[in-house]
Amino acid sequence: MVKNKLAVIAVSGGMDSCVTAAIANQTHRLALIHINYGQRTETRELKAFHNIADFYKAKKRLVIDFGHFSKIGGSSLTDKSIEVSKADLGSKEIPSSYVPFRNANILSACVSWAEVICAEAVFIGAVYEDASGYPDCRPDFFKAFEKMVDLGTKPETKIKIETPIINLSKAEIIKKGIELDAPLYLTWSCYQSEDKACGVCDSCAFRLRGFQQAGVEDPIPYKVKPEYV
Repeated sequence: MVKNKLAVIAVSGGMDSCVTAAIANQTHRLALIHINYGQRTETRELKAFHNIADFYKAKKRLVIDFGHFSKIGGSSLTDKSIEVSKADLGSKEIPSSYVPFRNANILSACVSWAEVICAEAVFIGAVYEDASGYPDCRPDFFKAFEKMVDLGTKPETKIKIETPIINLSKAEIIKKGIELDAPLYLTWSCYQSEDKACGVCDSCAFRLRGFQQAGVEDPIPYKVKPEYV
C-alpha cells in the first residue's frame, strides 16, 4: 500500500506510544517526535525513541527539550525531592508522577511541527485506563484540544488528533502490538530506573499487569517482577 499521508507521532519510548506508532504506520508515513522534559529516565527513554525510530526507518524525527517542566516541578518524575510512589493500581487519586498539563505541552509541539511539514494528523498513545490518575488522558481533553487546533492554526490547516489506543486495556495494547509486530522489546516504561525496570512504580505495574493478563512474557529486564493480576 502506498502511504501518501503524513502523520506526527509522539513517541516517548514507552510501550503505548510504540504501539501507537505501529498503528499509524499502517496508513501513514511517520514523523516521530520525542520530548525530553527532565524526567528521571530521560536518557533511557531517548534511547528507546531512537531505537523505535530506527526500527520504523523514520526519515523524519525530532527531539525537543522542554526544560521548563523541571523548573516548574510538582511531579516526582521531574523533581527528585519528591519520591516516586509505589504502585497502587486501585487508587483513584492523582499520583505524584503526574506532570502538570504535560500532554497539552506535548501536543502543542506536535501540532506546530505538523503544520510546518503538512502532516494531516497527530497520533498520541494516551490510554483512558490511566485517566483516573492523569486528567490529560481523558477522551474529552483530546476532543477539546482538536477544536483548539482548528481555531489556532492557518485556515487551510486541518490536523486530526488521533488516540487509537485510548479505549484499550494494557493487555489489549500488548496484543495489538504483537499483532502488528511492534518492537515492544525496544520500549522503556519505568519511571525511576534506567538499567533494569524497577517493577514497583505505577508505570511498571500497569505494564507488568498487562503482560500478565495477556499471558505474554515482558521482554525487558526487571529488578523485581511482582504478580499484579
